[in-house]
Amino acid sequence: MAAARTHDREILRLALPALGALAAEPLYVLADTAIVGHLGTRQLGALALAATALSALVALCNFLAYGTTAQVARLHGAGQHARAAQIAAQALWLAVGLGVAVALAVLALAHPLMLALGGTGDAARLAERYLRLSAAGLPFALVALSGQGYLRGVGRLRAPLVVLIAANLVNVALELVLVYGLDLGLDGSALGTVVAQAGMGAAFAVLLLRAGGPEVSRRPRWADLRSLLRLGGDLLVRTGSLLLAFTLAGAVVARTSTAALAAHQIAFQLFIFLALVLDAIAIAGQIIVGRALGAGDGAGAVAAARRMLGWALAVGCGFGVLLLALTSVLPRAFTGDPAVLGQARDLWPLFALLPPAGAVVFALDGILIGAGDTRYLARAMAFSAVVVFVPLALASLALDGGVVGVWVAIDVLMLARLATTGARFRGGRWAVLGATA
Repeated sequence: MAAARTHDREILRLALPALGALAAEPLYVLADTAIVGHLGTRQLGALALAATALSALVALCNFLAYGTTAQVARLHGAGQHARAAQIAAQALWLAVGLGVAVALAVLALAHPLMLALGGTGDAARLAERYLRLSAAGLPFALVALSGQGYLRGVGRLRAPLVVLIAANLVNVALELVLVYGLDLGLDGSALGTVVAQAGMGAAFAVLLLRAGGPEVSRRPRWADLRSLLRLGGDLLVRTGSLLLAFTLAGAVVARTSTAALAAHQIAFQLFIFLALVLDAIAIAGQIIVGRALGAGDGAGAVAAARRMLGWALAVGCGFGVLLLALTSVLPRAFTGDPAVLGQARDLWPLFALLPPAGAVVFALDGILIGAGDTRYLARAMAFSAVVVFVPLALASLALDGGVVGVWVAIDVLMLARLATTGARFRGGRWAVLGATA
């Protein structure tokens, strides 16, 4: 019982500041939306298109945070603090190189990206300009991901939270001045975000370069970069497969009716919001499991992991019960359209089933990432998305299953992920001891 209480305190100590940091990206988008929304419908539509592309790009690069956390937590647990600090420098080099490459790609491909997202007319033209202006902030955003990954790995979660809160406040202040004070419109929104991201990236770069003191080498080391790239490639496949599934879900619903698409958007965005809480537990899992395995404490890693799974299941079930209780309330907070409300009522029980399984899956993801078992995660996610979800989603489209058919497919996707990651956890092959997985 005493050990369980110790695990509980550690989970809370790590998960609560992680939750605040995870909320930073949605808050950026929310602030931009609130400010740009008063400029007009064209500008808001352009922001929606550009934000979709930018959010997807940043999400695909989240391996910079998760992969760094996994490696640093193991080394930190093994007492190899100098090696952990070297990983900080390598993560910075990788983020800068990748960030510049992604920014150049966005500059070159802004027009095709908008076409791929269905943008047309003036809104697409404005979105292309917004994307090109925003590209300058991408390297700094990726440096921030690496910085968060390192600081999480060493258990310093307050520092990234402070930096991210400050960046959000600066972003809002700058956008108000640039958009309304200097009358720069949508350009002002993009430039304000870039300046805020630059400050954020610079702050994280300083924290990364200070790691370990002056005796630690900051020069690029191919062996460390290769290790980060291997983890990154696995996590990129995992994240990309999940994004593919969710994008296909939206595309299938869009081909049914406008009301169905609106109902799907309400439920899906609520799920993304709930996922912030569930991901915070997963981040605690990455840190605690990585640290325990690095210290050679396999039994401690398993015990902590089981405790986290219990927390995740309890929180997920709580969300599910709450969603069922608010079936007739929550959708009305977003719309009064009877057609949309009818579609939401149909899909809501399926939506409410998602958090319990999803919470456990997210926690298992965090545990396996912390253990460095990313190759298995990549294969399991690709299997669940491509072999399980895609056929079900396309069958729903062919059989006119509507939004209900798509949400059945989403629930089955989550159950497939639960089965694959749960089997890996029970098998125990993930619990590799030592400084490296």
